[in-house]
Amino acid sequence: MGFQRLFLVLIFSFSLVVLWNEWLRHNAPPAPPVAAETQKDPSVPTASVQASPAAEAVAPIESKAAPAGNKIVVTTDTLHVEINTAGGNLQHLDLVQHRDAEDKSKPITLLQQDGTHTYLAQSGLLGKDLPTHNAEFTAQAEDFQLADGKDTLEVRLTAAGTATVSVTKVYTFHRGSYLVDVSYEIENKSKTELTPSAYFQFVRDTTAAAGESTFVPTYTGPAVYTDLEKFQKIEFSSIEKGKVTLPANPDNGWIGMLQHYFVAAWLPAVKGPREFYTKKLDANLYSAGVILPIASIEPGQTARLSTQLYMGPAQSKLDEIAPGLGLSVDYGWLTIFATPLFWLMSHINDWVNNWGVAIVLLTILIKLAFFPLSAASYRSMAKMRVVAPKLEQIKKQYGDDRERLNKAMMDLYKTEKINPLGGCLPVLIQIPVFIALYWAILSSVELRHAPFFGWITDLSATDPYYVMPIIMGVSMLIQTKLNPVPPDPLQAKLMQIMPIAFSVVFFFFPAGLVLYSIVNNILSIAQQWYINRGTDAARKGGAKA
Repeated sequence: MGFQRLFLVLIFSFSLVVLWNEWLRHNAPPAPPVAAETQKDPSVPTASVQASPAAEAVAPIESKAAPAGNKIVVTTDTLHVEINTAGGNLQHLDLVQHRDAEDKSKPITLLQQDGTHTYLAQSGLLGKDLPTHNAEFTAQAEDFQLADGKDTLEVRLTAAGTATVSVTKVYTFHRGSYLVDVSYEIENKSKTELTPSAYFQFVRDTTAAAGESTFVPTYTGPAVYTDLEKFQKIEFSSIEKGKVTLPANPDNGWIGMLQHYFVAAWLPAVKGPREFYTKKLDANLYSAGVILPIASIEPGQTARLSTQLYMGPAQSKLDEIAPGLGLSVDYGWLTIFATPLFWLMSHINDWVNNWGVAIVLLTILIKLAFFPLSAASYRSMAKMRVVAPKLEQIKKQYGDDRERLNKAMMDLYKTEKINPLGGCLPVLIQIPVFIALYWAILSSVELRHAPFFGWITDLSATDPYYVMPIIMGVSMLIQTKLNPVPPDPLQAKLMQIMPIAFSVVFFFFPAGLVLYSIVNNILSIAQQWYINRGTDAARKGGAKA
């Protein structure tokens, strides 16, 4: 089996799966509407007894429209945030150092609620007379900016108070950081002990991030991590079907919401009991969050609970912020290979200062590392190419007699000392590494809007003029010519059509992935041509002798 043939079959199979999934998603019937609860607001979670001693004290919350609230604008060197006084929630967030996928003159928007897409970061308290994420808050100003020379910016919101409790929600923003400290200050004015809980959640619809390619699908949805259970993605469809199994009684970990290149995550800083939850809120809206108990507050005393919220690019170095957060860079099941490959590629980029050149050099290094294995595969294909005319004669001789045809072919392989499967094992060993490199390129935010040269100004976007996909198709066609012609006419026809078909498919692939494929194909062509020439020379020399 030739490398090119196996490579084409794998890509073809992958493309069929992608197209089939997209067809199912496009033609799936709309989800039935969820009946509204009459007693409780479905967006407010309910703590279990394990997570909160105050669970039984939570009063039913009547379903009613949340107040419209006023907008509070917060600006730092990394974030542009809008906080709604209705609940004190983050309703809009721009990452000012990252550009929008479709309009590079604007920053990318991560959180938003504009009628077409919903993605919010909410928090609230559970307990009698305590404010949920629908309660009304007030602030001292409507506009906050990180001042020059200052490293932090604090925004304090005070909940509409009652006679028994006073609550202040505090956001602390940091210069040069995507981390935000979110705290609650709770003063117990009653004459009885107060045992509250706090919840922190994301509410999101299933809409994929803007600019995503349907031909190169990436994961969008919740994820949870604990030291024991490790990293776990939670599909929206699993939440809808009630098939989510979350870590039981964890004392560590975080919960987040992933989309291509970016992640938002609630990161409880202190080790202690917590409860993770997911929930479907309506036909296309889901919540994922964590409930944290707060120590009992005696009458006249004040307690403070703090957690951190990360909202920014998904990068492997995020493990320095929280264990397992670096896994938000979605390399899939080949993370064990993709992580060191990206590490090497990033170090090459530090040297050449061009991610496109780094992709080229890394592909060359991998090809050199696998040169002996590739050579064994190509020698096997070269020998098959030499005996192709004899195989054609055997086929004509025995016609439809499959038994005699197979026996004659095996005798020929034995005489010529050819193992028809000799090229398979070397190829199979290399495939995981090259697929891992594929995902390392696809999932790395560092390649987003990274230029290569000329018209390729964004390695994460498609080639605007389709030059690279055409070059890749030509390289595949050359490889096909170097391979032995399959004895099966149908396979031979398929091998001729595949370069054209995949050129069209790669029109929709990011330029970085197409660049990797071109370099890999060119190196394969050079190696295969060199081995074919040596095999032909040896055969001619043997014939003269």
